[in-house]
Amino acid sequence: MRVVVTGAGGFIGGHVAEAMALAGHEVLAADALGRSATPAAARANLAALADHPGLTLVEADLAVDDLTRLAEADVVVHLAGRPGVRTSFGAGAAEVERDNVTATRRLLAACAERPPGRRPRVVVASSSSVYGSAGDRPHREDDPLRPASPYAVSKAAVERLAAQAARGGVPTVVLRYFSVYGPRQRPDMAFHRFIDAALGGRPLPVLGDGGQSRAFTHISDIVTATLAAATAELGTAEPGTSDPATSDPAAATVINVGHAEPVQVRTAIALLADLLGVRPHVRHYERAPGDVSRTWADTERAARLLGWRARVGPAEGLADQIAWHRGRETWATGAREAARWGAR
Repeated sequence: MRVVVTGAGGFIGGHVAEAMALAGHEVLAADALGRSATPAAARANLAALADHPGLTLVEADLAVDDLTRLAEADVVVHLAGRPGVRTSFGAGAAEVERDNVTATRRLLAACAERPPGRRPRVVVASSSSVYGSAGDRPHREDDPLRPASPYAVSKAAVERLAAQAARGGVPTVVLRYFSVYGPRQRPDMAFHRFIDAALGGRPLPVLGDGGQSRAFTHISDIVTATLAAATAELGTAEPGTSDPATSDPAAATVINVGHAEPVQVRTAIALLADLLGVRPHVRHYERAPGDVSRTWADTERAARLLGWRARVGPAEGLADQIAWHRGRETWATGAREAARWGAR
């Protein structure tokens, strides 16, 4: 199968592109390194992909470049975009509009220009942030959207574009990802900052009082769900169900992808401290605008349509990410020593 992965230099995109190649697919891994919010991490992710057989790297800015080549695939996994709730306010609002909304509109339009029967399935990354804060039950896919940041507004707009594309004959799946973590996590994300601070003996920077909770979801579970969404039969609902997102073959299928059990940030920090064998010093900062108090995923639709549930719990997942951080530190120490000897 010919697969395009946009945003292949990103945290999720790099993992998905790698998994697609390892599964034997012909993968075109697209990224615009110059648009990355974390260019050093993106360069490292792309370098890790460069030697995979069956995987080709291509530079592509979805907001301005010709996208014909990307649309000539069997499946397009669209993971490119401008991440981050906190950075989307003020001047950042124009960035998320360009890299999320404009880019998605142009990519879907290129796919729609393919002849009927030759249009790719498009898997579009959305976010739990479109819901706003969860109440006394997990969010279901047909709940009203209450985005509380320009980033979340941009993702809601991306979902509307996906729905329009589906009505126009482009088979489209929208995955609402919940708080992804694990090896290669972006350096601006919470667990990355917490672990690096703890390993370096620095205070852990926590926005708010730590009472907010998240449906933290390990990257391996995210990859499994994404690959399933790229290949599963999603056209109709199961007999006896009336799922509005799947009973209409002309509608985009929207699916939550998140761990079913939310965890408080302060609980996650205590678990990290135990795994690291440290007593963490936490430094609290003002809670960020747009930061919701709870994300909570109802995953019954994912179980029904994709045969998917999150398998990796917090202890296992955080241990995995800690091991990656420690490996990075070992590599960095070796590089510093080599540079020191080379300078003598």
